[in-house]
Amino acid sequence: MNCFVTGASGFVGSNLVHELVARGHRVKALLRPGADERGLADVKYERVTGDLQDSNFLTHEMAGCDWCFHVAASYQLWLRDYSAMYRSNVAGTSNILEAAGRAGCKRIVYTSTVGCIGLPKEEHGKFKPTDETALVSEAQMSSHYKRSKWQAEQIAAAFVRKGLPIVIVNPSAPVGPGDVKPTPTGQFIVDFLNRQLPAYLETGLNWVHVRDVAVGHILAAEKGELGQRYILGNADGNWTMQATLATLQELTGIPATKVRVPYWVALAAGHVGEKISAVTGKPPKAPLAGVRMAKYKMWFSPAKAIRELGLPQTPSKQAFADAIAWFRANGYVKR
Repeated sequence: MNCFVTGASGFVGSNLVHELVARGHRVKALLRPGADERGLADVKYERVTGDLQDSNFLTHEMAGCDWCFHVAASYQLWLRDYSAMYRSNVAGTSNILEAAGRAGCKRIVYTSTVGCIGLPKEEHGKFKPTDETALVSEAQMSSHYKRSKWQAEQIAAAFVRKGLPIVIVNPSAPVGPGDVKPTPTGQFIVDFLNRQLPAYLETGLNWVHVRDVAVGHILAAEKGELGQRYILGNADGNWTMQATLATLQELTGIPATKVRVPYWVALAAGHVGEKISAVTGKPPKAPLAGVRMAKYKMWFSPAKAIRELGLPQTPSKQAFADAIAWFRANGYVKR
Protein backbone atom coordinates (compact mmCIF):
# COMPACT_ATOMS: atom_id res chain seq x y z
CA MET A 1 0.00 0.00 0.00
CA ASN A 2 0.97 3.63 -0.48
CA CYS A 3 0.85 5.17 2.99
CA PHE A 4 0.83 8.77 4.19
CA VAL A 5 2.07 9.23 7.77
CA THR A 6 1.94 12.41 9.85
CA GLY A 7 4.08 12.72 12.96
CA ALA A 8 6.59 10.34 11.39
CA SER A 9 9.53 11.66 13.42
CA GLY A 10 7.75 11.10 16.74
CA PHE A 11 7.96 8.09 19.02
CA VAL A 12 4.94 6.17 17.74
CA GLY A 13 5.19 7.61 14.21
CA SER A 14 8.79 6.56 13.62
CA ASN A 15 8.11 3.04 14.89
CA LEU A 16 5.07 2.92 12.59
CA VAL A 17 7.18 3.89 9.57
CA HIS A 18 9.68 1.12 10.37
CA GLU A 19 6.88 -1.45 10.68
CA LEU A 20 5.17 -0.34 7.46
CA VAL A 21 8.37 -0.51 5.43
CA ALA A 22 9.28 -3.89 6.95
CA ARG A 23 5.94 -5.19 5.66
CA GLY A 24 6.59 -3.95 2.12
CA HIS A 25 4.47 -0.80 2.20
CA ARG A 26 5.63 2.51 0.69
CA VAL A 27 5.66 5.48 3.03
CA LYS A 28 5.35 9.20 2.40
CA ALA A 29 6.18 10.91 5.69
CA LEU A 30 5.00 14.42 6.52
CA LEU A 31 7.67 16.20 8.59
CA ARG A 32 8.04 19.72 9.89
CA PRO A 33 11.04 21.77 8.75
CA GLY A 34 13.98 20.91 10.98
CA ALA A 35 12.32 17.78 12.40
CA ASP A 36 14.58 15.41 14.34
CA GLU A 37 14.77 12.36 12.08
CA ARG A 38 16.98 10.15 14.26
CA GLY A 39 14.07 7.79 14.84
CA LEU A 40 13.83 7.24 11.07
CA ALA A 41 17.44 6.19 10.58
CA ASP A 42 18.05 3.17 8.34
CA VAL A 43 14.53 3.13 6.87
CA LYS A 44 13.55 4.07 3.32
CA TYR A 45 10.72 6.58 2.97
CA GLU A 46 9.71 9.64 0.97
CA ARG A 47 10.11 12.86 2.93
CA VAL A 48 7.51 15.63 2.57
CA THR A 49 7.99 18.93 4.37
CA GLY A 50 4.85 20.82 5.17
CA ASP A 51 2.26 22.02 7.64
CA LEU A 52 -0.95 20.51 9.01
CA GLN A 53 -2.73 23.81 8.42
CA ASP A 54 -2.36 23.78 4.60
CA SER A 55 -5.28 21.60 3.47
CA ASN A 56 -4.68 22.04 -0.27
CA PHE A 57 -1.05 20.97 0.13
CA LEU A 58 -2.14 17.96 2.17
CA THR A 59 -4.70 16.87 -0.41
CA HIS A 60 -2.14 17.15 -3.19
CA GLU A 61 0.48 15.12 -1.30
CA MET A 62 -2.00 12.40 -0.34
CA ALA A 63 -3.15 11.84 -3.92
CA GLY A 64 -2.55 8.19 -4.79
CA CYS A 65 -2.20 7.08 -1.16
CA ASP A 66 -4.28 4.10 -0.05
CA TRP A 67 -3.87 4.56 3.70
CA CYS A 68 -3.45 7.68 5.84
CA PHE A 69 -2.13 7.47 9.40
CA HIS A 70 -2.62 10.69 11.35
CA VAL A 71 -0.23 10.23 14.27
CA ALA A 72 1.03 13.81 14.67
CA ALA A 73 0.14 15.56 17.91
CA SER A 74 1.44 18.16 20.30
CA TYR A 75 2.11 16.19 23.50
CA GLN A 76 3.27 18.40 26.35
CA LEU A 77 2.00 18.54 29.91
CA TRP A 78 2.95 22.21 30.32
CA LEU A 79 3.19 25.16 27.95
CA ARG A 80 3.17 28.89 28.50
CA ASP A 81 0.64 29.22 25.68
CA TYR A 82 -1.56 26.29 24.67
CA SER A 83 -3.00 27.86 21.52
CA ALA A 84 -0.42 26.10 19.31
CA MET A 85 -1.42 22.76 20.86
CA TYR A 86 -5.05 23.30 19.87
CA ARG A 87 -4.04 24.39 16.36
CA SER A 88 -2.06 21.20 15.92
CA ASN A 89 -4.27 18.69 17.69
CA VAL A 90 -7.69 20.04 16.76
CA ALA A 91 -7.48 22.18 13.62
CA GLY A 92 -4.64 20.05 12.24
CA THR A 93 -6.69 16.88 12.70
CA SER A 94 -9.65 18.40 10.92
CA ASN A 95 -7.44 19.45 8.00
CA ILE A 96 -5.74 16.05 7.68
CA LEU A 97 -8.94 14.00 7.83
CA GLU A 98 -10.74 16.24 5.35
CA ALA A 99 -7.75 16.16 2.98
CA ALA A 100 -7.48 12.37 3.24
CA GLY A 101 -11.13 12.10 2.32
CA ARG A 102 -10.73 14.39 -0.68
CA ALA A 103 -7.63 12.47 -1.78
CA GLY A 104 -9.60 9.23 -1.82
CA CYS A 105 -7.71 7.31 0.91
CA LYS A 106 -9.36 3.94 1.43
CA ARG A 107 -8.50 3.78 5.13
CA ILE A 108 -7.73 6.60 7.55
CA VAL A 109 -6.35 5.69 10.97
CA TYR A 110 -6.55 8.48 13.54
CA THR A 111 -4.31 8.22 16.62
CA SER A 112 -6.21 9.36 19.69
CA THR A 113 -5.31 8.47 23.31
CA VAL A 114 -6.73 6.47 26.22
CA GLY A 115 -7.10 9.87 27.86
CA CYS A 116 -10.35 10.11 25.88
CA ILE A 117 -11.73 6.96 27.54
CA GLY A 118 -13.42 6.83 30.92
CA LEU A 119 -11.25 5.85 33.89
CA PRO A 120 -11.93 2.82 36.09
CA LYS A 121 -13.77 3.29 39.36
CA GLU A 122 -12.91 1.58 42.59
CA GLU A 123 -15.30 -1.18 43.58
CA HIS A 124 -14.74 -3.17 46.78
CA GLY A 125 -11.14 -2.00 46.92
CA LYS A 126 -10.33 -3.04 43.35
CA PHE A 127 -10.10 -1.25 40.01
CA LYS A 128 -11.51 -2.94 36.90
CA PRO A 129 -9.81 -1.74 33.69
CA THR A 130 -12.21 0.08 31.40
CA ASP A 131 -12.74 -0.41 27.67
CA GLU A 132 -13.85 1.58 24.63
CA THR A 133 -17.44 1.80 25.90
CA ALA A 134 -16.43 3.96 28.89
CA LEU A 135 -17.30 7.40 27.56
CA VAL A 136 -16.32 10.76 29.04
CA SER A 137 -17.29 14.36 28.45
CA GLU A 138 -15.07 17.34 27.68
CA ALA A 139 -15.68 18.58 31.24
CA GLN A 140 -13.78 15.56 32.55
CA MET A 141 -10.63 16.34 30.57
CA SER A 142 -8.07 17.32 33.22
CA SER A 143 -5.41 18.89 30.96
CA HIS A 144 -5.12 20.88 27.75
CA TYR A 145 -3.53 17.89 26.04
CA LYS A 146 -6.42 15.58 26.91
CA ARG A 147 -9.00 18.26 26.10
CA SER A 148 -7.47 18.97 22.70
CA LYS A 149 -7.32 15.25 21.89
CA TRP A 150 -10.92 14.80 23.03
CA GLN A 151 -12.02 17.61 20.71
CA ALA A 152 -10.03 16.02 17.87
CA GLU A 153 -11.66 12.64 18.46
CA GLN A 154 -15.09 14.28 18.23
CA ILE A 155 -14.04 15.73 14.86
CA ALA A 156 -12.98 12.26 13.69
CA ALA A 157 -16.33 10.83 14.80
CA ALA A 158 -18.16 13.59 12.91
CA PHE A 159 -16.22 12.77 9.72
CA VAL A 160 -17.18 9.10 10.17
CA ARG A 161 -20.85 10.14 10.15
CA LYS A 162 -20.16 11.95 6.89
CA GLY A 163 -18.88 8.71 5.37
CA LEU A 164 -15.10 8.95 5.74
CA PRO A 165 -13.39 5.53 6.23
CA ILE A 166 -11.87 6.32 9.62
CA VAL A 167 -10.72 3.94 12.36
CA ILE A 168 -9.68 5.42 15.72
CA VAL A 169 -6.91 3.92 17.85
CA ASN A 170 -6.29 4.85 21.49
CA PRO A 171 -2.75 3.95 22.64
CA SER A 172 -2.11 3.68 26.38
CA ALA A 173 1.44 4.39 27.65
CA PRO A 174 3.98 3.22 25.03
CA VAL A 175 7.57 2.43 25.97
CA GLY A 176 10.42 0.96 23.97
CA PRO A 177 13.17 1.98 21.53
CA GLY A 178 13.28 5.16 19.49
CA ASP A 179 11.93 7.65 22.04
CA VAL A 180 14.16 10.41 20.72
CA LYS A 181 12.58 13.48 22.35
CA PRO A 182 11.88 11.69 24.83
CA THR A 183 8.16 11.63 25.67
CA PRO A 184 7.09 12.26 29.30
CA THR A 185 6.96 8.50 29.91
CA GLY A 186 10.38 8.05 28.31
CA GLN A 187 11.77 10.89 30.41
CA PHE A 188 10.59 9.03 33.51
CA ILE A 189 12.77 6.06 32.49
CA VAL A 190 15.73 8.35 31.70
CA ASP A 191 15.41 10.04 35.09
CA PHE A 192 15.41 6.63 36.78
CA LEU A 193 18.53 5.56 34.88
CA ASN A 194 20.25 8.78 35.89
CA ARG A 195 19.19 8.32 39.54
CA GLN A 196 17.08 11.46 39.45
CA LEU A 197 13.89 10.01 40.96
CA PRO A 198 14.23 10.67 44.70
CA ALA A 199 10.52 10.06 45.29
CA TYR A 200 7.41 8.93 43.47
CA LEU A 201 3.68 9.66 43.30
CA GLU A 202 1.56 6.51 43.32
CA THR A 203 -0.61 6.03 40.24
CA GLY A 204 -1.49 3.34 37.73
CA LEU A 205 -0.66 3.13 34.02
CA ASN A 206 -1.13 0.62 31.23
CA TRP A 207 2.32 0.02 29.75
CA VAL A 208 2.54 -1.25 26.16
CA HIS A 209 5.47 -1.90 23.84
CA VAL A 210 5.68 0.86 21.24
CA ARG A 211 6.13 -1.72 18.47
CA ASP A 212 2.82 -3.32 19.44
CA VAL A 213 1.23 0.14 19.14
CA ALA A 214 2.79 0.60 15.69
CA VAL A 215 1.60 -2.82 14.54
CA GLY A 216 -1.82 -2.02 16.01
CA HIS A 217 -2.10 0.93 13.64
CA ILE A 218 -1.43 -1.31 10.65
CA LEU A 219 -3.90 -3.93 11.88
CA ALA A 220 -6.49 -1.17 12.31
CA ALA A 221 -6.01 -0.22 8.64
CA GLU A 222 -6.26 -3.87 7.57
CA LYS A 223 -9.03 -5.15 9.83
CA GLY A 224 -10.53 -2.32 11.86
CA GLU A 225 -14.25 -1.67 11.65
CA LEU A 226 -14.95 1.79 10.29
CA GLY A 227 -16.06 4.24 12.95
CA GLN A 228 -14.83 2.06 15.80
CA ARG A 229 -12.06 2.82 18.27
CA TYR A 230 -9.53 0.36 19.63
CA ILE A 231 -7.43 0.57 22.79
CA LEU A 232 -3.82 -0.29 21.91
CA GLY A 233 -2.51 -1.52 25.22
CA ASN A 234 -1.35 -4.62 27.06
CA ALA A 235 -3.74 -6.89 28.94
CA ASP A 236 -1.08 -7.56 31.61
CA GLY A 237 0.36 -4.04 31.56
CA ASN A 238 -1.84 -2.40 34.21
CA TRP A 239 0.79 -1.64 36.85
CA THR A 240 1.00 0.62 39.86
CA MET A 241 3.94 3.00 39.99
CA GLN A 242 5.39 0.95 42.83
CA ALA A 243 5.32 -2.16 40.61
CA THR A 244 6.84 -0.17 37.73
CA LEU A 245 9.74 1.01 39.89
CA ALA A 246 10.31 -2.53 41.14
CA THR A 247 10.57 -3.73 37.53
CA LEU A 248 13.05 -0.98 36.66
CA GLN A 249 15.13 -1.93 39.70
CA GLU A 250 15.09 -5.59 38.64
CA LEU A 251 16.14 -4.76 35.08
CA THR A 252 18.87 -2.26 35.93
CA GLY A 253 20.14 -3.08 39.41
CA ILE A 254 19.56 0.58 40.34
CA PRO A 255 17.80 0.88 43.72
CA ALA A 256 14.31 2.30 43.36
CA THR A 257 13.21 5.01 45.76
CA LYS A 258 10.91 3.97 48.58
CA VAL A 259 9.79 7.54 49.26
CA ARG A 260 6.15 8.02 48.29
CA VAL A 261 4.88 11.60 48.00
CA PRO A 262 1.31 12.27 49.21
CA TYR A 263 -0.97 13.59 46.48
CA TRP A 264 -1.65 16.90 48.25
CA VAL A 265 2.10 17.59 48.57
CA ALA A 266 2.64 16.90 44.85
CA LEU A 267 -0.32 19.11 43.96
CA ALA A 268 1.03 22.00 46.05
CA ALA A 269 4.48 21.55 44.52
CA GLY A 270 2.91 21.53 41.07
CA HIS A 271 1.22 24.88 41.69
CA VAL A 272 4.47 26.42 42.91
CA GLY A 273 6.44 24.93 40.01
CA GLU A 274 4.06 26.29 37.40
CA LYS A 275 4.21 29.79 38.91
CA ILE A 276 8.00 29.67 38.63
CA SER A 277 7.78 28.32 35.08
CA ALA A 278 5.47 31.16 34.08
CA VAL A 279 8.38 33.49 34.87
CA THR A 280 11.33 31.44 33.65
CA GLY A 281 9.67 29.76 30.66
CA LYS A 282 11.26 26.43 31.65
CA PRO A 283 8.88 23.45 32.07
CA PRO A 284 8.23 22.48 35.70
CA LYS A 285 9.62 19.20 36.98
CA ALA A 286 6.13 18.07 38.00
CA PRO A 287 3.47 19.74 35.78
CA LEU A 288 0.01 20.03 37.32
CA ALA A 289 -1.45 18.07 34.42
CA GLY A 290 0.76 15.11 35.28
CA VAL A 291 0.01 15.35 39.00
CA ARG A 292 -3.74 15.45 38.38
CA MET A 293 -3.58 12.46 36.05
CA ALA A 294 -1.60 10.54 38.65
CA LYS A 295 -4.53 10.78 41.04
CA TYR A 296 -6.29 8.03 39.07
CA LYS A 297 -5.53 4.45 38.08
CA MET A 298 -5.29 4.77 34.29
CA TRP A 299 -5.93 1.10 33.65
CA PHE A 300 -7.51 -0.11 30.41
CA SER A 301 -8.48 -3.32 28.66
CA PRO A 302 -7.24 -3.92 25.09
CA ALA A 303 -9.45 -7.03 24.75
CA LYS A 304 -11.33 -5.64 21.75
CA ALA A 305 -8.11 -4.91 19.81
CA ILE A 306 -6.72 -8.35 20.70
CA ARG A 307 -9.94 -10.07 19.64
CA GLU A 308 -10.77 -8.12 16.48
CA LEU A 309 -7.35 -6.99 15.25
CA GLY A 310 -4.97 -9.57 16.65
CA LEU A 311 -3.02 -6.92 18.57
CA PRO A 312 0.33 -8.41 19.68
CA GLN A 313 1.05 -8.58 23.40
CA THR A 314 4.76 -8.19 24.00
CA PRO A 315 5.31 -8.36 27.79
CA SER A 316 5.54 -4.89 29.32
CA LYS A 317 8.72 -5.95 31.12
CA GLN A 318 10.31 -6.53 27.70
CA ALA A 319 9.14 -3.07 26.61
CA PHE A 320 11.03 -1.54 29.53
CA ALA A 321 14.10 -3.67 28.85
CA ASP A 322 14.13 -2.50 25.21
CA ALA A 323 13.67 1.13 26.25
CA ILE A 324 16.50 0.91 28.79
CA ALA A 325 18.85 -0.65 26.24
CA TRP A 326 18.01 2.03 23.66
CA PHE A 327 18.45 4.96 26.06
CA ARG A 328 21.79 3.56 27.22
CA ALA A 329 23.01 2.93 23.67
CA ASN A 330 22.05 6.42 22.51
CA GLY A 331 23.69 8.56 25.16
CA TYR A 332 20.77 9.43 27.44
CA VAL A 333 22.42 7.98 30.53
CA LYS A 334 25.10 10.05 32.24
CA ARG A 335 28.31 8.21 32.93
